[in-house]
Amino acid sequence: MGQSVAKSAEAFRTISEAAKELDVPQHVLRHWEEVFGQVRPMRRAGGRRYYRPLDLDLLRGIRVLLYDQRYTTKGVQKIFKDEGIKYISELGRRVAAGQSIDIRPVIDDDGALPKAAANGADDDVLELGADARVAPAPPQMPADIRKTLTALLARLERVQEALDEATLALEAIDVADEERRAAQK
Repeated sequence: MGQSVAKSAEAFRTISEAAKELDVPQHVLRHWEEVFGQVRPMRRAGGRRYYRPLDLDLLRGIRVLLYDQRYTTKGVQKIFKDEGIKYISELGRRVAAGQSIDIRPVIDDDGALPKAAANGADDDVLELGADARVAPAPPQMPADIRKTLTALLARLERVQEALDEATLALEAIDVADEERRAAQK
């Protein structure tokens, strides 16, 4: 029973596992959850946090911006506002894949495009700016469509919660099976 089972990349992580994987203390993850409202791990009864793979990508992206790129908390909040959650998650995904990243603004101090952007952006460059983010929904969206989309989003969130719960249950079964097999040896 003393053997630990390695988790797959798709497995959920506890706060201690996430902190170890990201090489930050647990209190830092809790702080990021408070400071960056976009960080929302799944919570079980008793408030225990479980981080999904997408949560880890987002946290890796935040870590890169704060620790490697030396942004301030306010700077990262501005990037969330200007570029969106997908941008920061993509940073984290690239870091997890071992890809190098280079973050630079689309327009330099002179108001001109950087050479890489002018000549066709380099795949390793994640550029900041209006062209780099996903376009928001049009503000003139009819009320009936907005209502329908809001209802669909609520249903999808409930489905995601059910899938998250099922994934945790399956992981618990897998761990119990591994422990049972180890005990039989």
